[in-house]
Amino acid sequence: MKKVVLSILLTFSMLHSGEISIAVAANVSYAIEVLKKEFNVIYPETKVQVILGSSGKLTAQIRHGAPYGLFMSANMKYPEVLYSEKIAVTKPVVYAQGALAYLSVKKQDFSAGTMFLKEDNIKKIAIANPQTAPYGIAAVEALKNANVYDAVKEKFVYGESISQTVAYATTAADIGLIAKSSLFSPQMAHFKEGIHWSDVNETLYTPIAQGMVILKRAESNSEVKAFYDFMLSDKAKAIMKNFGYKVP
Repeated sequence: MKKVVLSILLTFSMLHSGEISIAVAANVSYAIEVLKKEFNVIYPETKVQVILGSSGKLTAQIRHGAPYGLFMSANMKYPEVLYSEKIAVTKPVVYAQGALAYLSVKKQDFSAGTMFLKEDNIKKIAIANPQTAPYGIAAVEALKNANVYDAVKEKFVYGESISQTVAYATTAADIGLIAKSSLFSPQMAHFKEGIHWSDVNETLYTPIAQGMVILKRAESNSEVKAFYDFMLSDKAKAIMKNFGYKVP
C-alpha cells in the first residue's frame, strides 16, 4: 500500500494549478465523463483528474494520504467514516441513489425473479466484492432476503469493483448483479431490457444512497468546492437521471 500511495503522491505533485483530483466510485465511471464535460462548460480552466475504484479501496487510499480533493462514494458509510475521522470537512450528502440490475449476454427469463439464479444453466454469477464495494453488499443482501443466497453462493465470481463485475458478467459469468447505471452507457446499448437485463427488486436491498464529501486537503480549494456544488445542481442531477440513478 505504501508504494501505491507514494506513486500517487509523486503523480499528483506534478500537477499544475487549476487541476483537481476526485476519487469516484466505479459505478459512476459511466457518467463521469459527461459530468466533467458539462462542468467544463462552466469552468473551462479547471482540469478534473478522476481516480476510479471501489469505495473501500479509495477510502483506504485517502486514509493513507492520497491527495484527492473530493470523494464520491457508492454509499454513505465510507464518507461518514472519513467525516467522523476529520479526514473529510463537509458532512456527507447524497448526490444520487443507485440500483441493482441483472445482466446477461444470453437471453434470460426474468419472470421468476431471483429464483432463476438457482437454475442449472446459471453456473457463474458475477457480483462485486462485498468487502470493498457497496453494490456487492447490496447484491448479497438482496439474495439473502430472497432466500436464494445459500443455494447460489458457490456460483459467485467476485469483481473488485462494479466495473470489473460488469466485465465478468459479459465474459466470465452467465449473469451478473451490477449497477443499473452501467446499462446506460453507449457501449451497453445493445443489451435489451427484459431480454438481457432486468431490475433487481428494490424491496430486497437497502437503498443505495451514494455520498459525497470534500476532503481536508481541499478545504480551501475553490475549484473542488465548485465541482462539489455542480454535483448538487439541476444539470448534474439530470445527467445522473439519464444514467439510471434516482436523485435527491
